[in-house]
Amino acid sequence: MAKKTIDQVDVAGKTVLMRVDFNVPLDENQTITDDRRIRMALPSIKSVIDRGGKLILMSHLGRPKGEPSDVEKFSLAPVAKRLGELLGKTVAFSSDTVGADASAKAAALTDGDVLVLENLRFNEGEKKGDAEFAGKLAAMADAYCNDAFGTCHRKDASMVAVPEAMAGKPRVVGHLVAKEIQYLSDAIANPERPFVAILGGAKVSDKINVINNLLGICDSVLIGGAMAYTFSLAKGEAVGNSLVEKDKVDLAKELIEKGGDKLVLPVDTHCGDDFGDPAGCNKEVVPAGAIKDGFEGMDIGPATSAKYSEILASAKTIVWNGPMGVFEKPPFDAGTKAVAQAVADSDSISIIGGGDSAAAVDQLGFADQVSHVSTGGGASLAMLEGKAFAAVDLLDEA
Repeated sequence: MAKKTIDQVDVAGKTVLMRVDFNVPLDENQTITDDRRIRMALPSIKSVIDRGGKLILMSHLGRPKGEPSDVEKFSLAPVAKRLGELLGKTVAFSSDTVGADASAKAAALTDGDVLVLENLRFNEGEKKGDAEFAGKLAAMADAYCNDAFGTCHRKDASMVAVPEAMAGKPRVVGHLVAKEIQYLSDAIANPERPFVAILGGAKVSDKINVINNLLGICDSVLIGGAMAYTFSLAKGEAVGNSLVEKDKVDLAKELIEKGGDKLVLPVDTHCGDDFGDPAGCNKEVVPAGAIKDGFEGMDIGPATSAKYSEILASAKTIVWNGPMGVFEKPPFDAGTKAVAQAVADSDSISIIGGGDSAAAVDQLGFADQVSHVSTGGGASLAMLEGKAFAAVDLLDEA
């Protein structure tokens, strides 16, 4: 699955159209509250402009619905401004994507210049994968670069139809996507063993295909988070007021049967009787499947943490997607913290899926002690499911 990278393209004097993930959080004043996604794109951006290329950046931001207020609320103008500050140079911004302003500013670029197009999702053609919209974007450039792993599982115009329209021109990956492929795809295809997956989060339904796929290739799959209570219910155990998916009980039974010893479920649970007041509520640790009425499971218990930590200590490849409990609310962050510590301490290639698990590892201070933290929650899950990505498959092979 090795793909040609932006570093392997001669960009001097040429225009590169790069899909990035600038879907950053903005406050009510349209001020960026976390610029990490912009900073993570800098290596690919600098690879082009430092070698004399002209760069056009395109991204979505948020989920505009066509309301008049969306234009200001979801504009990429603050992103262009912040990027300019990070690069220490002027970054041009166009008020449209394929209109007169974008065309004029793209044509005016000189070597080393950067242009940020307005939010792709302001054009209906983006989500529809529209070929005409894609063709107008493609006509602006001599090469295409995909550095937006977070949207690689989607078939939006900028991800699939644009590179299709640029057949015959260089179509490559940026640094971020190359790294994601290296870790997520290669580690799963050829894992050093023991290979252990940790899956948490609220819903079994979100992770069915992931569990199914990983049971076929992992040595152990450790289950945590609220979805553990659906497995408890499938075993006929008491779950109290815990969050469960009653319509997924039969499926959970099938996964238990298929998984056998590979599927490792919690042996104890840390419960509370008031989700709204985790610090002040009544709390108790009970054996898994023995949660009283009025209480709900909020975290794996200490015996489970110890068991999981022991399994992780001998692992050589670890994939983790989803927290073990309500990690945002102490003391129910203990299980996630213990697992994060075990992953950090292990002598393994450790890959943290995006979303909540990435946030947890970052919040708990372990981000620099793991091999790789994915930039895309939905995309990393899709890759763990074994899905093919059209947005990556059609790019040039290395």
